[in-house]
Amino acid sequence: MTDVLLAEVREGVAVLTLNRPESRNALNSDLLRALPLAMTRADEDDSVRVIVLTGADPAFCAGLDLRELGSTGDNLRGGATPSERGLAVPWPSISKPVIGAVNGAAVTGGFELALQCDFLVASERARFGDTHARVGLVPAWGLSVLLPQAVGVRYAKEISLTGNFVDADEACRIGLVNRVVPHERLMMTVLEIAADIVANDRAAVQAVLGGYRAVAATTTDAGLRVEADLARSWNAGSGKFDPAEVERRRQSVIERGRSQVKP
Repeated sequence: MTDVLLAEVREGVAVLTLNRPESRNALNSDLLRALPLAMTRADEDDSVRVIVLTGADPAFCAGLDLRELGSTGDNLRGGATPSERGLAVPWPSISKPVIGAVNGAAVTGGFELALQCDFLVASERARFGDTHARVGLVPAWGLSVLLPQAVGVRYAKEISLTGNFVDADEACRIGLVNRVVPHERLMMTVLEIAADIVANDRAAVQAVLGGYRAVAATTTDAGLRVEADLARSWNAGSGKFDPAEVERRRQSVIERGRSQVKP
């Protein structure tokens, strides 16, 4: 059986690769369990100074696996662990910098994984989309807080309410990604940036990063709690989430998404 997540350490950099390429690295329960474990191991490994998160081509991450979501719905809950804010997210509390190497489509839950990274470098093939409203879900992993932080409230509302995708150049223009590079140079560029971080004083890097995160927490914690309360109510308490409805919409969601991720 193929590992759903690959981990490799290169000269102080842990490269974690979501590895379900046949499903565009969609998040099934197995991958949702594997990701936080791999990130925690990398954070606890003294030889690792920087973490890079990417996906096996052709996508970064297509979000929750709609087949599983439309049948059992287990991946809506599976693998989620409480963060330091008490929210159920597939992203543990870690102390090291995380760079997102976005090699293709980052959609909904995959978009939220990208937003959790400290910063992003994108391939020219990268596309970003929030399809929660298309599928019949609400964000639960920080998107409604982290996306407006990155691009502004009005642009974030347009992205979420339309479900339309943003291409790599537009993502760079609006501040969602730091830079866009040719696809074949993506990992080379990210590893060069990571090497610059590795070359700095380890304690100072973690202290500076901790400062940024602490400052952000002063304005984001309340918003994340609001999002978490809404998600819990929508997904469990209100009965508005229906796996059968996800299955009914699945093919049209996939087809609309594919039409928007073509170069």
